[in-house]
Amino acid sequence: MLTLKVGISMSKDNMNRKNSRAAIKGALQKAFASLEAIPASWRVHLRHGLLRAFTFVEVVTALAIVSISLLALIRLHIISISMADAAEITSQAIFLADEKIAETLALGYPEEGTNSGTVEKNALCLNWQTEVTDLRLPQLDGADITGLRKISVDVSWKQGVSRKHLQMSTYVADRKLP
Repeated sequence: MLTLKVGISMSKDNMNRKNSRAAIKGALQKAFASLEAIPASWRVHLRHGLLRAFTFVEVVTALAIVSISLLALIRLHIISISMADAAEITSQAIFLADEKIAETLALGYPEEGTNSGTVEKNALCLNWQTEVTDLRLPQLDGADITGLRKISVDVSWKQGVSRKHLQMSTYVADRKLP
């Protein structure tokens, strides 16, 4: 920022409008003549005596525009936080479903049946249910192939006022198949 103090002294006899404007203009040009860092736009305004300041209405208008913009940015920030929370909860549900599938497969060829339970992670209650069923495909009816099983894991949780649901499944074959 460039700060400049200019002193102008004039007698009351010379205070008519034309002389005072010319005197101020001359004093400003003389003061700025030694400085090389004067922006070109200021030089034009100084030559024509057009150097002015902002009005109160312009400042209030600028503040109104900035405040409206900031409100919009705050709203977008709140939306992004809620979407990040929803993504984190969904990721936890996916990890839990993957973990339950891995536990079922770790025991070898799984037995048919259903298991269920509740897991609390980061103050979130996730309900899960694992179901193992025989897979009967119409394409395989004549082939006499058995030993295919479907493992389905269903994870549900409450998010806000609604209940969310995620389901993952995989297929496993008996290793004793020819």
